[in-house]
Amino acid sequence: MGFMIREIDAECTFSRALTIDALRRAIPPDAITRVIAQEGVGEARARRLTMTLVVWLVIALQLYPSVSIGGVLRKLVRGLRFVWPDPSIPVPGDSAIVYRRRQLGARPIVALFHQLCQPIATPQTRGAFQFGLRLMALDGTTEDVPDTPANAAAFGRHTSARGASAFPQVHGVYLIECGSHVVVDAGFWPCHTSERVGGFRVLRSVRPGMLVLWDRGFHDFDMLAAVRRRGAHVLSRLPAHVKPQPLRTLPDGSLLAYLVPSEDQRRRRGERILVRVITYTISDPALPGYGEAHRVLTTLLNPGLAPAHELACTYHERWEIEIVIDEIDTHQRLVGRTLRSLTPVGVIQELYGALIAHYAVRVLMHEAAVQAELDPDQLSFVHALEIVRDAVPEFQMVVPAQQDALYARMLRDIAAKRLPPRRARSQARVVKRKMSNFKLKRVEHYRPPQPQGTFRDAVVVQAPSVLELSLPNPVPPKVAILELRQREPCLI
Repeated sequence: MGFMIREIDAECTFSRALTIDALRRAIPPDAITRVIAQEGVGEARARRLTMTLVVWLVIALQLYPSVSIGGVLRKLVRGLRFVWPDPSIPVPGDSAIVYRRRQLGARPIVALFHQLCQPIATPQTRGAFQFGLRLMALDGTTEDVPDTPANAAAFGRHTSARGASAFPQVHGVYLIECGSHVVVDAGFWPCHTSERVGGFRVLRSVRPGMLVLWDRGFHDFDMLAAVRRRGAHVLSRLPAHVKPQPLRTLPDGSLLAYLVPSEDQRRRRGERILVRVITYTISDPALPGYGEAHRVLTTLLNPGLAPAHELACTYHERWEIEIVIDEIDTHQRLVGRTLRSLTPVGVIQELYGALIAHYAVRVLMHEAAVQAELDPDQLSFVHALEIVRDAVPEFQMVVPAQQDALYARMLRDIAAKRLPPRRARSQARVVKRKMSNFKLKRVEHYRPPQPQGTFRDAVVVQAPSVLELSLPNPVPPKVAILELRQREPCLI
């Protein structure tokens, strides 16, 4: 027997009947209700656009990135409107959405993110643990935001010899669980803020039993010490200018050494951390970094439990966070366009909503992978995203007694799409688009003078002239050095 259409109780209101049951297990409705009450943004009277629905709308903005905000709301209520006795029941308009989003603010979404987004890998999750430790990775990214005076003042924009960047940008730092790809902590700052500021902030979510991976841009003595104080371990890339104090060479070829702070006074006080340094190279000419010497350090000191070769290979699991950023930007948000929000509070609200949406999809993928005895890396995020979008109205139309069966089918559909074998966990540091030869768009170009006549009247044929046969060599642009402001307060 197939699925049956639900019947609506005559006394039920539309706002009370509206639920997003497709994501109920990843985002429990009780968690949303609790956060709304804690932040004091609940409504005193019944509304068509409830605050709970506004929270769902903010999360769903990045599930339907090519649809207007009003269109996203219509997507969320599509299934319920299909079975509702009154087919002409109205959907709240754009002005109501803007007003209610402003009432909600950013803090409830941030609080919901911190309550929900936790590590989910279990011993049954393939590829989530190494050396008995949960693999975590830390990295930063930048996001374009709409070009409004408020966003430019709050987030800033990069400048170079060619001029200012097209859009203001916000700098984000993520801490992710490598095995499941869920983002477990994040922070957002103005674009000129050093990523180490974000690195220190997200260390609050590091727990005992974790192995944290980060690139050499995050190398910092105090960050390393902070991770160890939390009972976790570090495996990170070592910058070329850092010279640990060697102690002795171990049987597996790694070097036992002391890492000391850069400040002379602290070194004199004897501050130091005992680490292992592994130097390795890439022997395959087809791989990036071929023939170069690479150094990683770790706080795992026992070569019997963590051999040097295994550590060097494990470091490249750090690329999982690059894949997570690609999932959020390229496939979920469609990064060719900016965020939607015209105010800084709306930007922060939207960014954390995107992370919650990514978490919900990844929770479903993890559950599907465990049931199918697969590594979550073998499942397609794009395919799962499409399945979730289609499932939202289906759960609203089916009778509640059959929702468990529909959920099981959704997991099977997610697990049905398998990815080809993964590529090597390294990538060349290159970009597809470097710069444009067009002139920079300036203030006068936003409101150009109006023509006095038609284009046809303005065309004047002139006598031919002698063309220059050669052009002078272009002057190479100066390399811009960005000044990084340290220890700026997080915007949320």
